[in-house]
Amino acid sequence: MATMKTLDLTSLDLKDALDLAVLIEEEARDRYEELAAQMENQHTADAASFFRLMVGYESKHGEDLAARRKELFGEAPRRVDRSLLWDVEAPGYETVRAFMTLREALNVALAAEAKAYRFFDEALKLPIAEPVKKLFEELRDEEVVHQDLVGKELAKLPPDSGLSSEDYADEPVAQ
Repeated sequence: MATMKTLDLTSLDLKDALDLAVLIEEEARDRYEELAAQMENQHTADAASFFRLMVGYESKHGEDLAARRKELFGEAPRRVDRSLLWDVEAPGYETVRAFMTLREALNVALAAEAKAYRFFDEALKLPIAEPVKKLFEELRDEEVVHQDLVGKELAKLPPDSGLSSEDYADEPVAQ
């Protein structure tokens, strides 16, 4: 079975769709890992800790999907690889900056979950196979649950001070 050269959601079977879903979770996990390291380097502990929590969530979801794939399809080769997707659920690099607050980190995650919801919602408008449609509906609906979880965490935070983390950043210094 040949590897796909471009991602055509209408040609996916359930195995491909599960592979794609696992890859989406892995991409998000890896991005949160990078963001957590960046925040740790900037001594922004709250944001780093939250991004580490997201690493765990994305890892768990990816592992669950991979186990489901293995149960249904064993060791059948993948036709889908990571080069076929970009930032489906992973937070965009442009959304993160040094000295992020916990509120800002939560908003980054909320936007990433909304982006994943839109991906699956748009995919459901395509003529896709019924088993793929059911999986994508499940994944889309899970994104709503994830958005609710992040929203609840945001609601627990005290009101925003009105100051930006940029207000505390040092200006560039000539060398």
